[in-house]
Amino acid sequence: MTNANGRIEGIALWDGDSHRGTAALAWEDGRITSVDAADEAVEKAEFSIIPGLVDTHVHFDGYAGSGSVDWMTWPLITPEPERSIHVLAHARRAAAAGVTTLRDLSGSAVQLAAARALEAGLVPGPRLLVHGAVGMTAGHGDLFTPPHYPHRGPVADSPDECRKLVRQWARSGADGIKIFTSGGVLSIGDKVGWRNQTEQEIAATLDEAHALGMLVAAHTHTAEGVDIALKFEVDSIEHGTGIEERHWETLIERNIPVAPTLLINDAIADRRFTVSDDASEKARAVVIERDRNFTGAAAAGVRFVLGTDANGIFVAFGDQLEELRLMKQAFGWTDERALKAGTSDAADAVRMGAHVGRLATGKGADFVVVRGRPWENIGDLNRENIVAVVARGELVAGVLPA
Repeated sequence: MTNANGRIEGIALWDGDSHRGTAALAWEDGRITSVDAADEAVEKAEFSIIPGLVDTHVHFDGYAGSGSVDWMTWPLITPEPERSIHVLAHARRAAAAGVTTLRDLSGSAVQLAAARALEAGLVPGPRLLVHGAVGMTAGHGDLFTPPHYPHRGPVADSPDECRKLVRQWARSGADGIKIFTSGGVLSIGDKVGWRNQTEQEIAATLDEAHALGMLVAAHTHTAEGVDIALKFEVDSIEHGTGIEERHWETLIERNIPVAPTLLINDAIADRRFTVSDDASEKARAVVIERDRNFTGAAAAGVRFVLGTDANGIFVAFGDQLEELRLMKQAFGWTDERALKAGTSDAADAVRMGAHVGRLATGKGADFVVVRGRPWENIGDLNRENIVAVVARGELVAGVLPA
């Protein structure tokens, strides 16, 4: 068998929606060519196959080495060509944990270069989607860079500037746009409750992005921020801390995905890593409000999908597995519902459902072979139980069962 072709027989298969029983899965040139029922008597009960996971919210532009660096200044002082290698290292680490599609929110030329290299097959690894940020001067996205540092990411401070920046991202090959409708936790000097941009600027960004066929993800931690995001019809809510009962009907009616990013806010609030007093205080407030709002929202049917905010520091690439377990616990879900949130539903949320998130003829050969049955016990989906990972039809981690 070549790297891009293969067949596995007599193994339990969960296709992204339901358990298909014992099956045989074959793939060629990176595509699944058949999923057929097999003889139950030959099932390798120890193993099962599930689709590769999809993380709808990550940040790749961080240090991936084994040493210690200042996480905030490292991207500012490290040349772009070097940073792109770290992006690939993060991506391959994620793939080894079964995450075969990831969406970077607030990407740059660095992530776009890495995504193209992976797409061209120069390096085996997962699929990368990249969104460009459209935010204001002194907004959440801008305040990760020290005030007097001369090299900064682009910002937009009028409706026309917003339109132009969207067009520039489209020209660069970005898959979508990220906006901000509140302040944030790790940004320096702002408050979570700050409004980011005017409604006129937000409207211009959404109008231009949608005219160019680009999805728009909205970072928000406040109820006002959710109001603005819904008013201008964003395609996803990121964090969503401020979701209140009055938002449920619209979120459910439009089927808007929400990435809850549970693990990272818990980690910052608990100071599991070195963070400022201000960041820890903001995170504690976010967690209190989140816990008050999310249980009812999930019970009502708000569409939560896997989105971790992983950056390799506060949330490692591979911690997506723990995020799914937290989602099951926080939302009172079944194991299968949690697994859907990280596979088929997450794929649909980022407009990749035609290619990934499910195991069916014609879809991409992105899957994980694991000991156990994660749709019955999400705890089975852990790094120790992952036997092999295939992305784009190529083995990227482990060894396929004979």
